[in-house]
Amino acid sequence: MRYIGCHLSASGGNVAMIKTALSIGANTFAFFTRNPRGSKAKPEDPADCAAAVEMLKQNNFGPLVAHAAYTMNLCTADPDARAFTASVLADDLRRMAALPGNFYNFHPGSHVGQGMETGISQIVDALKKALEPQYPVTVLLESMAGKGSEVGGRFEELRAIIDGVGSDQVGVCLDTCHIWDGGYDIVNDLDGVLAEFDRVVGLDRLRALHLNDSKNVHNSHKDRHECIGDGNLGLATFERIINHPLLAGIPMILETPNELPGYQKEIALLRSMEK
Repeated sequence: MRYIGCHLSASGGNVAMIKTALSIGANTFAFFTRNPRGSKAKPEDPADCAAAVEMLKQNNFGPLVAHAAYTMNLCTADPDARAFTASVLADDLRRMAALPGNFYNFHPGSHVGQGMETGISQIVDALKKALEPQYPVTVLLESMAGKGSEVGGRFEELRAIIDGVGSDQVGVCLDTCHIWDGGYDIVNDLDGVLAEFDRVVGLDRLRALHLNDSKNVHNSHKDRHECIGDGNLGLATFERIINHPLLAGIPMILETPNELPGYQKEIALLRSMEK
């Protein structure tokens, strides 16, 4: 059994998300910790969190993959905005402690002309401070497509952040659309890409996957998700991913352009590929 799920709305709370996940055949899921296009977060609900922790155990869920707001840029050139973003990161990790043992995924950021080295340094500084309390959550750097001044489009950039932070609480979430668009050929050489990731970063740091087909050709650096099997990756690629022994036990989150009925169909499709 693989851990397969999708992004769910957090508006109804954690217990509601778990019930929704069960209704569509998911045994993991992702959710935004706050407004994905802003910074506002829902009030905390300790009772809901406690009930959710018990429900996750009872239903044998894999780790959840919470997602930071898209607007969070730890390496923006504006020092005030950068400080605010770092405070949002720290607050999100504190809030995630109510759901211990799960993941917090974020886009590393865009250096907006400051240069990759400066951007990585700023991300490292923010992560170090946010991780100081050692909350029971692992932070995941999401692999990016490398468009514009994005940080994280190459495995070496992810490794530089991990080395700079120097903590076991930092891992990686590989996004299939992003790495394809970023130049890693998972269609024709999945084994080679995983070997390259292991050489540069280490497979022990690979903690989650985002499963997305791509509207774009290889190495396009554009980042446009497509439904499973409807893009340039194709069904055979996802069948190899679902059954790859090195990826067993890693939560796989769909971020395709779908509503719940579409996600339910994709989850069933991926489960039908399991061998």
